[in-house]
Amino acid sequence: MAEKPASTTASGPADGTATPPSASGGVTQATIVKKTAPKSDYKPSNVSPQRRVQRSYTVRLWSVRHSRFLEWFYARFADAFLALHPLWKAIGYGRVEGPVKFVEKRVKGFMFDCRMCGQCVLSSTGMSCPMNCPKQLRNGPCGGVRANGNCEVEPDMPCVWVKAWEGSRNMRHGDAILAVQKPVDQSLRETSAWLRVTALAAAEREKARTEAA
Repeated sequence: MAEKPASTTASGPADGTATPPSASGGVTQATIVKKTAPKSDYKPSNVSPQRRVQRSYTVRLWSVRHSRFLEWFYARFADAFLALHPLWKAIGYGRVEGPVKFVEKRVKGFMFDCRMCGQCVLSSTGMSCPMNCPKQLRNGPCGGVRANGNCEVEPDMPCVWVKAWEGSRNMRHGDAILAVQKPVDQSLRETSAWLRVTALAAAEREKARTEAA
């Protein structure tokens, strides 16, 4: 992805079908569904895009706006975790994964709405997690980004790749967003990215020392 993601136009398709209300500048389909739904005292949780906006997007967008600070913090955090490699190794990476994953899932879940794919690329995507994309795209937006920068699938959700580009522009190493990411390895789902990255960095460090000796 060599340039800023472009939003699609709001004009309707050539076949004459109706343009979605949100694409034409009106209310979104989610808002229409909400207004026409039967009224009762029972309000199901976690099913409304509006509630997701209020609950999840606020912190997620804060993380994108403060991507430069989080980039700095993550670098320090990675150094500290790598310094603890002898401890992790002595205890056993398999034994510490449970408690580490427990903390990681809750911290990253709150900050980035993390889906625990085990292959975290936040430092390369402007602190906007690509797994939040309904299509789970890892290398840029689809062709359905709305004119207002929102998602094609969830009209009230800002496109995670539009936000990824914005966040990357604030980061020292923001051009890492141009690197092509590998497909998600589903076998790593629900594993600790923190420990995996630490173990890989420790192995690289040991290899460098061996070659220099």
